[in-house]
Amino acid sequence: MRQIVERIEAIVPNILTSDIVMNFSKINLPTWITTSRLLGVPILLYGLQTSSAELLSPQTRWILVVVFLVVAGTDWLDGYLARRLNQVTELGKFLDPLVDKLLVLAPLMSLVELGQIPAWGVFLILARELTIAGWRVSPSIQSGAVPGANLAGKVKTVVQILAIALLIAPLPDPRFGVVMFWVSVVVTWVSGAIYLFPPKDRSV
Repeated sequence: MRQIVERIEAIVPNILTSDIVMNFSKINLPTWITTSRLLGVPILLYGLQTSSAELLSPQTRWILVVVFLVVAGTDWLDGYLARRLNQVTELGKFLDPLVDKLLVLAPLMSLVELGQIPAWGVFLILARELTIAGWRVSPSIQSGAVPGANLAGKVKTVVQILAIALLIAPLPDPRFGVVMFWVSVVVTWVSGAIYLFPPKDRSV
């Protein structure tokens, strides 16, 4: 028993001084807001969980639109606070686009299941996002610092959010949301091309 206790005592200091724990302890307010955006994912997945789009009531759809837009709106809030409070960190620059991808892809997959958009269209978005995510974190490509979001990346996120909101909303003509979805696919790939082949600097 004493040997077990001694081993635990030897391990605990190493855990407490590990990079993971140290980075976790340094999470600031903007980064907490970023991670809280993930709370919207299970709500959207649960709300959109049905066998067909016709089974979703207009009231449910509008509630989900409001939830999605409120959660997505924190993307602007965390960026504003990070700049205003001078709390822009490498962790925040890494987590912000990652959380955005999860918030976008989760409802898109549900909309595929509902038959509102084709799976291959969502795959095009997913392929771009995975490619850029891998490019961002590759130490052999980057110089050490995680690149922040540029204008093309921000426009891409806004167009994706708009398309998803229109797809969820009970519009009289659902084709408008579908058109915006394909616009978001094009913008997503254009922003990816700008990232991979920038004129001067490389940023997302």
